[in-house]
Amino acid sequence: MLRLIQIELYKIFKQKRSYIGFAALIVIILISQLAMIWEGEEMHGFITSNLSDAFFMQGNLVNGYLVTYLVLNFLWVHVPLLIVLVTADLISGEAQSGTFRIVLTRPVSRARFITAKYISAMVYTFVFMVIFSVLSLGAGLWIFGKGDLMVIFGTVNIFSENDVLWRFLLAFGYGFISMCTVAALSLLLSSLSNNSLAPILSTMAIIIVFTFISTLNLGIFGKIKPFLLTTYLDSWQMLFSYDVNLGDVFIDAFILCAHIFIFYGLTIFLFRKKDILT
Repeated sequence: MLRLIQIELYKIFKQKRSYIGFAALIVIILISQLAMIWEGEEMHGFITSNLSDAFFMQGNLVNGYLVTYLVLNFLWVHVPLLIVLVTADLISGEAQSGTFRIVLTRPVSRARFITAKYISAMVYTFVFMVIFSVLSLGAGLWIFGKGDLMVIFGTVNIFSENDVLWRFLLAFGYGFISMCTVAALSLLLSSLSNNSLAPILSTMAIIIVFTFISTLNLGIFGKIKPFLLTTYLDSWQMLFSYDVNLGDVFIDAFILCAHIFIFYGLTIFLFRKKDILT
């Protein structure tokens, strides 16, 4: 199995497409941070002028923690696309290039083949999220420094500098699980297709539609939302509530993990029945 995973990782990082997401991530984060450098003083003035009647504002409010929080909110809608560009091609790409028969002539079961694909996709997602966290949080703290974090999550919440870092670490960890769920969905759709474009577009279409349903507070969707993965993708935001309930965060993370295993099981089931024609 280890040898299979090494081969799959080699395939992933050999493709130029695998680095498009990294490049886009770096550019977007750097642009966001440069914009904050230029507009930071105006933002500080806006914050203090609107809250000075209720609070005594002191210290560096526009700091690395605030910038990281803003980047998280800006990019969370776009990160799934960058992940799917690679993961949705892992199975369908083999069909499109006509290498299935060659690969499966080796003494490798289809279940082991799919398992190696899934593990490799998770490794790629992990590397992506590490780069995401280092660029956003690490570079943000280096450029803007530390300070208290003020966020608006239902109400205005202000966290002391010593009470922030663990929230971001858990948020990035939760984000990793969220993106693994998206990757698992794309692999499931990839197993049903014989070209690379269809699973990419299908995954993003599902994410967009499910997100639309999840964000609408309509009674007609009330019974559907608990079954949609997009209902739980942004639960990392609960970590930035004043009275954070870690139990609720872990439950949502467990539900996402359940989605991953369901997608994984369905992929193996469908791929075992797939006719390999090329």
